[in-house]
Amino acid sequence: MMAANQPIVAGLRRVAQRHGDGVTPAQVALAWLLAQGPHVVPVPGTKRERWVAENCAAAGLPLSPEDLAEIAELPPARGSWD
Repeated sequence: MMAANQPIVAGLRRVAQRHGDGVTPAQVALAWLLAQGPHVVPVPGTKRERWVAENCAAAGLPLSPEDLAEIAELPPARGSWD
């Protein structure tokens, strides 16, 4: 399934690169979740303090309408729930 989801990772990476150095695809994914509205509350898990800080920084990542449109056009994720 990992290979099947690579187009999604590539799309998130493109958006992250437009936002500059230090912005990760994971931050873009979390920022997208936060942009869905107050009824969506992401709860990312992590084992490392640096990843907690990275995840928190996603709350301050403004996604443009173009970013949101590009993410919306990505293929659906495939995983064990398929």
